[in-house]
Amino acid sequence: MTAPYFVPAGGLPPQTALMTGRAVFTEAYCVIPRGCFSDIVTSLLPGWSETRMWLVARPMTGFSETFSQYVMEVGPGGGSDTPENEPGAQSVIFVTRGGMTLSLDGADHAMETGGYAYIPAGAAWRLRNHTGVPVHFHWIRKLYEPAAGVPAPRAFVTSDRALTPVAMPDTEGRWATTRFADPGDISHDMHVNIVTFQPGGVIPFEETHVMEHGLYVLEGKAVYKLNQDWVEVEAGDFMWLRAYCPQACYAAGPGPFRYLLYKDVNRHARLRGPGAFGR
Repeated sequence: MTAPYFVPAGGLPPQTALMTGRAVFTEAYCVIPRGCFSDIVTSLLPGWSETRMWLVARPMTGFSETFSQYVMEVGPGGGSDTPENEPGAQSVIFVTRGGMTLSLDGADHAMETGGYAYIPAGAAWRLRNHTGVPVHFHWIRKLYEPAAGVPAPRAFVTSDRALTPVAMPDTEGRWATTRFADPGDISHDMHVNIVTFQPGGVIPFEETHVMEHGLYVLEGKAVYKLNQDWVEVEAGDFMWLRAYCPQACYAAGPGPFRYLLYKDVNRHARLRGPGAFGR
């Protein structure tokens, strides 16, 4: 499958480039423009070979506290037989370019561009790039929150092209969401979806809600309302929103505007422990 998902190229800007860009970190949101995805901010991971990653979101007290998000690049022959060091972590993998094999609970899955996998907490998995070119993917991690009487979600592997985006009501199809997990399945405590705006599509009010967000722009450009600011964003930019950050969007075109969206859902608010006042 060929899809116009943006992947970072790395490298460094030339010494003649202007330093000033669009990066910003505020009390309510952060924008990491695609020009910030340089070689000098990559990191390596224990247990992974031929791999580098950009760590774009991690739990931070007083900001976003529920998830981490990595932009991964795995070279030919690379991967890991021990990818996860936290047994309570669930994961979503979304492939933006290339191919790889995901072994999940004893079954092998060939994943290509647009491939999506949900990996439950405690699942046995490994990942390997058997192709001759690098594979790029997003890896989103969250500690799973069990709920009394609710079974844990099951693993699944699918792809962007296998699903039909669902139009939001009263939008004439200009705003649609590709939902990989059933939104009615309360076993899931996070959703990772793809949101698509056609030219002229808008979020017609300032969403203000408890869910945290990671938004990686896969395609196109738009202006996004973040707290009090209108911010121009384009393919390859990452937006990181804390709870209750007001947000809206206007996609002027000329083509579709698409982003990968994380949000935490379907659980009680914590009254004790990290992020709460109780002890």
